[in-house]
Amino acid sequence: MKRFAGIVSLLAVVTLCLFALAGCGGDKKSARQLKVYNWGDYIDPDVLKDFEQETGIHVVYDTFATNEDMYVKIKSGGSDYDLAIPSDYMIARMIRDGLLEKIDTGNLKNYKLIGDSYKDLDFDPKNEFSVPYMWGTVGIIYNKKMVDEPVDSWGILWNKKYAKQIFMLDSPRDSIGITLKYLGHSLNTGVDSELGEARDKLIEQKPLVLAYVVDEVKDKMIAGEGALAVVWSGDAVFMMEKNEDLAYALPKEGTNYWFDSMVILKGAKNKKEAEEFIDFMTRPDIAKRNVEYIGYASPIPEVVKRLPQETQEDIASYPSMDMLRQSGAEVFNDLTENLPKYDKVWTEVKVAQ
Repeated sequence: MKRFAGIVSLLAVVTLCLFALAGCGGDKKSARQLKVYNWGDYIDPDVLKDFEQETGIHVVYDTFATNEDMYVKIKSGGSDYDLAIPSDYMIARMIRDGLLEKIDTGNLKNYKLIGDSYKDLDFDPKNEFSVPYMWGTVGIIYNKKMVDEPVDSWGILWNKKYAKQIFMLDSPRDSIGITLKYLGHSLNTGVDSELGEARDKLIEQKPLVLAYVVDEVKDKMIAGEGALAVVWSGDAVFMMEKNEDLAYALPKEGTNYWFDSMVILKGAKNKKEAEEFIDFMTRPDIAKRNVEYIGYASPIPEVVKRLPQETQEDIASYPSMDMLRQSGAEVFNDLTENLPKYDKVWTEVKVAQ
């Protein structure tokens, strides 16, 4: 028995050594990793699995609910993410604050497939720090069985008829922005009196609001828990697929149309892996799978052409840029010195009784 035990021990040591050798350099690919910070419900999980399988890069994946949440975590230095997917105005702010690395688009063979309409944008005019991921609008999703009038104005969100049947976005830029548009102002205003009007209007609306929500709005509207909700367009597409009683509208006063892009964070330990991830995400077959899974609009014309005709013509998915501009739609700007004003307005709205 002692001899047998000795052989077993020897075999155990040999086995452990083999595992150690494999981990230390037998398979270099398995040691590669990438830390990604993205919005919730904003990627096909199988796409992540396929990326890992094709590249051998292990993805550590976390999510955030708003641009502001993401910014605070990155700015505080309490994380070591390599790549994030913020929105336009937040990208401008991160560039200004020195939080992003320049991206070498020469390493991205699929970069040339991105449409010109989604490059040279104000938040990154030289295309140095970001690569487009998705784009869309903010609008109103409504239940046709509960709403029996045209949904063509933000004003319906202040209709007492729908008291406690309205969901608002728990996002200051979006909720303040659509209120400013309803009042006839720019959603990028820094004028104190205009922001004061928006604050008072949101406080006036507050008794009608069932809840301020983000991702949870999807399940709630699908289940018929509300009549009206302010939502991002891709979420609207997803909800309408699950509940045929739901429809999406872009109000006549204009709205926000936005761009979310992939960025590499300053000091990223895995910059090469991040560029591989970006190139993978802009590959047409992968981009199409993501679009079909999350419902948002692709900045890659080749992907759009592969989608059903009804999807290409749906205003929830692909409103024309001309239509958006004619309606007074705007892209969010970085608020810079006006940011504290918006934070103050939102705080006053949330604490109002």
